[in-house]
Amino acid sequence: MTTPARNRINRLIAAFAIASTMALPSATFAGDTQLDKMHAKVAAFITDKMEKLGGSRIIYKVDRDALRETVTTDLRDDVYKILREGRIAFSGLVIRDGGVELKIADAKGRDLLTRKLASAAEGLPTQALTVTDAGDGLIRLAPTDAASAARQRDLVEDSIAMIEQRLKDAGVTLASVQPEGTDRIRIFLPGMMEPERITAIFARKVKVSFRLIDVTMSAEQAQSGTPPAGTEVMFGFKDKLPYLVKASALDGDDISYAGPGFASGTKEPIASFRFNGRGARRFAHITAENVGMPFAIALDDKVISAPVIREPITGGSGQISGNFTLDEANSVAMLLRAGSLPGRLGLVEQQVVQPAAKP
Repeated sequence: MTTPARNRINRLIAAFAIASTMALPSATFAGDTQLDKMHAKVAAFITDKMEKLGGSRIIYKVDRDALRETVTTDLRDDVYKILREGRIAFSGLVIRDGGVELKIADAKGRDLLTRKLASAAEGLPTQALTVTDAGDGLIRLAPTDAASAARQRDLVEDSIAMIEQRLKDAGVTLASVQPEGTDRIRIFLPGMMEPERITAIFARKVKVSFRLIDVTMSAEQAQSGTPPAGTEVMFGFKDKLPYLVKASALDGDDISYAGPGFASGTKEPIASFRFNGRGARRFAHITAENVGMPFAIALDDKVISAPVIREPITGGSGQISGNFTLDEANSVAMLLRAGSLPGRLGLVEQQVVQPAAKP
């Protein structure tokens, strides 16, 4: 679940409209205290069932090294964007020892960069930075320990949400998914004595892709005839309508953030997303070259929405709308994150637990 502190919706500006008919399972929203109580009740219930029925225990660990690499790469890209937009002269922008180093000879330029970064991080604990002046114009930027810990907690939360959704999609209704320590996730599955069936579900990565729609012929014509080279027909997640799409232009690995929120004008629920530096540059190029064209967002080879590109999108972010409830917007955002989790899940343990012996 995305926490309010991580909500960057106000910073994400969309430049295309979406006519989506997506419908996803609803999530339950509650206050932290109520949610904690609910989790405790579920955990106690599942523990009781495990003792009576036996079942499977699975433990995953999030990859902190992959998370650290993603965080520093995103920081470097954010710094480069500020430098470019502010026309700040610099040299030697590199990633080193879990942070970013660069040289800015002009003191005003250094001050402008630090102020811009501080402004972007305001209210976002995960973005807090330490800035070290090493002299001679050399500065070092690195996430604070608190920010790194917050990012890891967020990663665990996102991973739990993904696991719960995957289990639900697989028809597994009796399960407990809980954090264990700071970087592990424990899954209890009462009555299920084949844990490898479940681990196989998570071995498959959620595939998120962004594809241009081919308008040289209709999808129906492509189905009955010969589609253009490099295209394929995909179907809508809910409407089941065919879409003739080109090869993937971007994938989920290029998404650095996704979350629910509200459109600034209509206040309707939306799912917003933001690309990393590489994805932002590619997205800007694609949208500049294809203004007025439809653009499909697909999840596991199903089209969840088909926006029309209204203008070049150079900010590296966008939004998905379409008469969503807030629950549905949250589900869409979670699915986008599931295809781009910066820390991959590593299997630590899968074990069959026998029922407790009867007295």
